Order: sequence, then structure tokens, then C-alpha cells
Amino acid sequence: MGGEFRFGIEEEYFVNDAVKRDVARARIKEFFASCHEKLEDGVQHEMLEPQVEIATNPSLDFAEMRTQLTRLRSSLGEIAREHGLTVMAAGTHPLAVWSRVRPSAQPRYGKVMHDLQMIGSRTVVCGMHVHVEIEDLATRIDIMNRIQPFLPLLLALSTSSPFWQSQRTGLLGYRLAAYRELPRTGLPDLFEDEKDYQRYIDTLVAARAIENSSYVWWLIRPSLKHPTLELRVADSCTRLDDTLAIAALYRCLVRHLSFDKKLNAGQTGASRAINDENSWRAQRYGIHGSFVDEASRSAKPVRQMLDETLALVAEDAEALGCRRELDLCRWIIARGTSADRQLMLFTEAVGRGLSNRDALFGVVDWLAAETVGENMVRH
Repeated sequence: MGGEFRFGIEEEYFVNDAVKRDVARARIKEFFASCHEKLEDGVQHEMLEPQVEIATNPSLDFAEMRTQLTRLRSSLGEIAREHGLTVMAAGTHPLAVWSRVRPSAQPRYGKVMHDLQMIGSRTVVCGMHVHVEIEDLATRIDIMNRIQPFLPLLLALSTSSPFWQSQRTGLLGYRLAAYRELPRTGLPDLFEDEKDYQRYIDTLVAARAIENSSYVWWLIRPSLKHPTLELRVADSCTRLDDTLAIAALYRCLVRHLSFDKKLNAGQTGASRAINDENSWRAQRYGIHGSFVDEASRSAKPVRQMLDETLALVAEDAEALGCRRELDLCRWIIARGTSADRQLMLFTEAVGRGLSNRDALFGVVDWLAAETVGENMVRH
């Protein structure tokens, strides 16, 4: 499949008590047993007990990817209902209190939690990961450097985490603020080449600081298991359309950068710092803000940045057969992200006289229904 940019998607969801709306503390083992029986390898445990991850099979076709994700989401929803639970795609949980969330019993995560201590327990977040196949490690490292200016845009489009521990955070994407407490997160350093990257990994492994490269949790990284470049910047997307739109844009960017070797070449320390600033602006303002443009030394609205990026990758979308999915990025700008919808529902409910907690119950109900496709009318 070399050169065809085969891709796969992983999504993390919260598992909720259907009545309490908070993350589940009971019937988790039974839920996972049913998932493994009915969905086999498509479902995996995550670092915390009330989290579940789904993983698609690799594909070249977005229509087939939509079918996979629709089946996985709806099947998870059905299994959850059988156990008095719901599943919910969002970057953070509106109600969960981190100190009451239990860690996963899986052996790998036991080692991770022992190392991370309280920081690991506080990571009550869910993300969406997109893998795009690139056989050559040198090319993966090169593109990992040069794609960094586009990561804030992908984050802004995905924002689904405006609440934290029953509080409105003031951010559209709070997830990365919590996630960056972990070591080896944020933007990767600008490695000179694949040997420079491998030297970093080999040194940490030899020093027993990490077991392998899967313990590096950057916003984008070369995968350990697969010959892919893995996007990790995005919040877990509540709407399936948003997942596919962001995956399409990322896949098109990877293809474009693989052919245009000069685009964003020569990134510097200043470039990386500007990319980091724009990541913060995406967290804070989502699609409603602006990004610092290094070339013009000005601020560009997210809408303008998206229009320019879509024009840049138009031929790539044709080549990959995903123009329809790419156009969904404009729909995100037009109707808002999951975070925008959550805040609107919350504000309307409080305006009707509901308590903050009851208003958040309504937000959780919308998130759960939208995740598994129960909301027939799209907002």
C-alpha cells in the first residue's frame, strides 16, 4: 500500500452511568466483556476504567471508514444500554471529578500510573487519533516537523472540551491543558532527521526512562506498531462528520507535504514557539479565534486559515477521493464545534432556571445521543 496513504482512526469515549450521567463506577467489567465478545479487537481499554477506545481497520476509502465508525459507535451504544450505561465522545467529561475515577486494571496502565502518580489520575480526557501510512521513517520525521503549523487548525475544528469537573473553563478545548501535565506531550521537538529522532528514543529506552516510543505522547508522533504518522492533537469528536472531516484534512496534508518537500521546510525555534502559541489560541477560542501567521507577521482568523488550507490541498482531496469529507470542515465553521453546542445547551438551560448540574445533565445527554447517532436532526 506504499504511496496510497492508507489510514485508520482511533476514538476514545467516556463510559457513563445512564442515570447519574457521571462516569461509570459499576458494570464496567461486564460492559467490556460484552464488547470483546461482540466487537473483538475493535475495542480496547484505556488508562482509566470508565474509558473505552475503538480502532478501525486500515482503509483507503472514506465511505468505508464511515461505515466502520457508524457500526462501532452504534454497537457500543447498544452494548452500553444493555448494562445501564452510555458512551460519550468528548475531550473532557462535563461532570467527572478526577479523584473519583479509578485507573484501568490492565497491566500496561498499572506501570504507567505508578510512574505518573497523581498526574496520571488527573488525565480524565479523551482524544481522537488518525494514522496515515508512510513507509519510510525519514519521511515520517520530516513531515512531523513540517506539518506542525497546521496542527492548531485541526485542534480548533475538533474542540469538544469546554467543561472540567462541573465547571465552565472559559476554553473551548480544555483537554490539552489537562493532558500537558503529562511528560513528553505537546508539540514534538524539531528533529534534524530520523537518526536524531531515533537517538532520542534509544537514549531514553537505554536509560530506562521509557520502555519504548509508545510512551512518548506528543500531539503528533511516528507510531510504534504501524508504519504511520499518528495525529493526536484532536479532541474526541462528538459528531461522526467532524471525525471524518478532520481525518480527511489531515490525510490530505500528509499527502501534500510528501510531494511538496519545500513547504514549511526550515522550521526554527521561533516557528515552533509560534506553533505552540497557536495551539493555545485553538484551545482558548476554538474556531472563533485567529492564528499568528509567521510569514505575514499578522493574525489570520481561523476561517481564513481553513479556506487557505483547503485550497492548498484541493488536488490531494481529488486524488484521495475525499472532497466531500473535506468540505465538512466548512460545515464545522458554519454550525460550530461540539464545544460550541455544549455551551449553547448549557447557557439555554441555565437561562430557563435550571441549576448548573441539571444543565450539565442535558449536555451529557446530548453528547451521548449524538455519539451513537440517536440525534436524527443535525445541529
